[in-house]
Amino acid sequence: MKRREVIVFLAIAFATVSSASIYQVYNTQNVHQSGSREIKEKCPKVKAIRNFDLAGFLGFWYVVQYYASSEEAPVYGCMRSMFRMEQDNHVSMNFTYVFEEDPFKEPIQGNLTWFIPNFNIPGHWMHTEDIYEGIYNTYVIDTDYKQWGLIMHCAEKTKSERYLSALLLSREPVLGMNVINFLREKLPRYDIDTSFMFPIDQDNCDTRNSSSDDSMKLFEYISEQQHYEEQTPLESP
Repeated sequence: MKRREVIVFLAIAFATVSSASIYQVYNTQNVHQSGSREIKEKCPKVKAIRNFDLAGFLGFWYVVQYYASSEEAPVYGCMRSMFRMEQDNHVSMNFTYVFEEDPFKEPIQGNLTWFIPNFNIPGHWMHTEDIYEGIYNTYVIDTDYKQWGLIMHCAEKTKSERYLSALLLSREPVLGMNVINFLREKLPRYDIDTSFMFPIDQDNCDTRNSSSDDSMKLFEYISEQQHYEEQTPLESP
């Protein structure tokens, strides 16, 4: 995937369906075969965390590990996110990241929004962006709210391989390996190959100040600016 395409996809949503490759159909059950690798179109059945406290999950998180079915090598660094509850049962996430190959570590910013289709299952969210074709769900797999969390996405797009991604979250820049291993072990049941789940470097992310307080201020500023632009009518020339 080209760098320009990755920027566009992540600016619209944290992970989305890559440019479609058309595969030859071998059966009618949405499963294809390419060489020796099975290619699946349908998302796995995922169970969101039970008794989920959405309010406790909101706020600032570092992304300490990242998986995407379209990525086969580490690409991103300094990935951070801020979750907020919006009106009408919507959840939004502001996020920043850098490309590891960028020597200047210039942050890239984005935002996405989900709605909660069933408040009896508040750990299941659906993307609201109109450009999505088919199904794009996000699930909170597990969290202790105060230190760590794990979410995953799955998208389906007509005649394309499904897209899977996962974010391993931490309230601090570093998370203990025992917790990381505990959370990673939950992913293979959802067809996620953890050998391609890569650490996200949180060092040297901001030469001015890399504290979590400043990161939270950054996300608050982004959110307020977006809200202001949405509420301010455009002036006639």
